[in-house]
Amino acid sequence: MMKTQVQIPDELFRKAKALAAAKEWSFAEVVRRGLEYMTSVNSPQEAARKEWCLPEPHDLGPFRAPEEKWTELVH
Repeated sequence: MMKTQVQIPDELFRKAKALAAAKEWSFAEVVRRGLEYMTSVNSPQEAARKEWCLPEPHDLGPFRAPEEKWTELVH
C-alpha cells in the first residue's frame, strides 16, 4: 500500500470527515473509496481523448444590485 500526502480544500476536508464519522469509516477509507469510484467511471484513455471546453452559458436573470454598488460587492 502507498502512503501519500494531498492538499484538500478546508470545506471538502470537513465534508469528508463528517462522512467518515457518519459511516463509521476512517478518513483514509473515504479517500480510498472516492478514488476507486473516480477511477472506475473515468478511464485515463477517455480523459486523454476528451478536450476540455467551456460549458454552455446559462441565463441567471437580471443582476439585482444597482450598478453603482457593483464595485462595493466584490470587496
